[in-house]
Amino acid sequence: MRTATGPRGPHTALMTVLRIVITAALAIDAIIHLQLAANYQLAAPGGIGQGNLFRIQAATAILAGLYVLIRGSRASYAAAALVALAAFTAVVLYRYLDIPAIGPIPAMYEPVWFFEKTLTAVTEGAAAILAIIGFALQRPPRNPHRSQRAPLAARRNSRPREGTS
Repeated sequence: MRTATGPRGPHTALMTVLRIVITAALAIDAIIHLQLAANYQLAAPGGIGQGNLFRIQAATAILAGLYVLIRGSRASYAAAALVALAAFTAVVLYRYLDIPAIGPIPAMYEPVWFFEKTLTAVTEGAAAILAIIGFALQRPPRNPHRSQRAPLAARRNSRPREGTS
């Protein structure tokens, strides 16, 4: 029986809290993006528009958050970090640089900070950092085919040879 004070207890508790906080940060990000999407879509009602990009971002944040919460694997932490870091980079980039439209992606320059935008930037940054920490703390899966025994050559050399005393 394992106890909370055993070798895996504190680490398991830390990873569980980390997964919950990452999921919460991504959920806040998704909720705000979904709330803002309709008004941002008005600029391009027939095109891909910023509102649709917000909806796509919200969906990926929800999926990444659920993946981390359910699995807690290195892959889930990597996915959450990628989603959060991409969103954080976009909000900061389009805040400070006036990037023109690139193909179907509209120009999204907005040189102001307001509460919702600031909150999403903070939660995206926090989720990215915490997901990277989770990735680093999560042990890679063990290879079931890899033997814990000594290599064959070492075992051969340690055996007594026949005919010698």
